[in-house]
Amino acid sequence: MNGNLITDDIRTYAKCLRLSNFAQNCSDYFHKAQIDKPTYQDFILNVLKTEVEERQKRELQRRIKKAKLPRSSNLDSFDFNHSAGITRMQLGQLRELAWLDQMYNIILMGPSGTGKTYITGGLIRDAVLKGYKAQFIPMDQLVEILRMKDVSTSAMSAYKHLTKCNLVGIDDIMLMPMKKEEAVAFFNLVNLLYENASLVITTNKAPTEWVEILQDEVLATALLDRILYHCDIIKLTGSSYRMENRSGFLNKNTYSSTSNQQKNETEE
Repeated sequence: MNGNLITDDIRTYAKCLRLSNFAQNCSDYFHKAQIDKPTYQDFILNVLKTEVEERQKRELQRRIKKAKLPRSSNLDSFDFNHSAGITRMQLGQLRELAWLDQMYNIILMGPSGTGKTYITGGLIRDAVLKGYKAQFIPMDQLVEILRMKDVSTSAMSAYKHLTKCNLVGIDDIMLMPMKKEEAVAFFNLVNLLYENASLVITTNKAPTEWVEILQDEVLATALLDRILYHCDIIKLTGSSYRMENRSGFLNKNTYSSTSNQQKNETEE
């Protein structure tokens, strides 16, 4: 029987078994086997081992994409020289994720640009890499999901995914006032996650200011009771990293030269 036809049949059967890596690269496997001459057991072991590894890589990529991480989310590159309020040891303890196993919450509090979002995204990424189901979500997007979940299938799907997470990172909580129904829906989500998952929350408002944002003292008290029951609050300080490292599109020297040229032309 023609060798190419046999290879085609093997590829077809491999696809039926969803051995996608082997189906795609079976010719390379056979060519390498002709050179290395492995035992049958070693050949099959290599095929299956590589298939599992490739599946794990694809699954990890899928979960990282599902986590909706911010662009900068690798804590290996965290700049301790800029951010004040968290030590190298504290960040190391957070990255071990023991608090996640114990259903603790983390509140990162401080002004804009002090690393709150970066740390949150990094902890979400670390959790995903260690096999947890986790998601990062800005507060405005969360409010939109809460508002639309009863009338939109996509919003309901996003809501259900959040409720099944081990860790949810909510960015910029209490930045803007919330309507009564939005605040109640947010409380219901937190209550659903309470002692079933952990939260990492970023905010520039102290918990004592949440009453004003929610415009309901009873609701704010109940919300804080659930979040703060098992919780560490980390207060970040310092100037804005983004403002100190901002860049402009226009070349300053070019702009300066153009301005001087226009000035000379005006004087002439």
